[in-house]
Amino acid sequence: MSKKVLVVDDEKLIVKGIRFSLEQDGMEVDCAYDGEEAITMAKHKEYDVILLDVMLPKLTGFEVCQQIREFSDMPIIMLTAKGDDMDKILGLEYGADDYITKPFNILEVKARIKAIMRRSSKKEANHESEKIATFGELKIDCESRRVYIHSKEVNLTAKEFDLLELLIFNPNKVYSRENLLNTVWGYDYPGDARTVDVHIRRLREKIEDNPSEPKYIHTKWGVGYFFQG
Repeated sequence: MSKKVLVVDDEKLIVKGIRFSLEQDGMEVDCAYDGEEAITMAKHKEYDVILLDVMLPKLTGFEVCQQIREFSDMPIIMLTAKGDDMDKILGLEYGADDYITKPFNILEVKARIKAIMRRSSKKEANHESEKIATFGELKIDCESRRVYIHSKEVNLTAKEFDLLELLIFNPNKVYSRENLLNTVWGYDYPGDARTVDVHIRRLREKIEDNPSEPKYIHTKWGVGYFFQG
């Protein structure tokens, strides 16, 4: 089955170029040219990857990302202005899985898309139906990729879930930020360790009763992060 990609950018020439290149690789590509259209399309179809520009009419890419995260954990790659670190960090804050800076090389875009798709299909293949774990008020179901706190479902992004799953099933093992980056995002991921910090902070805000005094995800200062049930 061909992989489905949604490309969201108001620059029609860029969209046309990306679409042509991805279709050459056998992917099915839909296009949206503003934020509202992107959300509508994402609600009606499950995409393997969404390529999302930050600067859009009607709604910004950040707003689109945030709204999509309310109903789906489809992988999202943000397209950000070159060298604008704030855009990259904000994209991750709003739930993006990755980012690419403009101007970009189409080969890099394709490589990133394929890397995300490889990780997604590997995760599906590796799922074990019996992988349900409970630690106090925290419950994780690895088959449905759902997390519950006090019996209430918590909405995690794909990357937040991957991080939590890795830490939970390796309790008390301290992972450095670089190690987490390589394991969860992959060795081909060009981002830096701040990506991990942002995701850990968001995870704590979602699963900890008091994020500043975490019960589950702990920091070993100068080393990294670990899970304690």
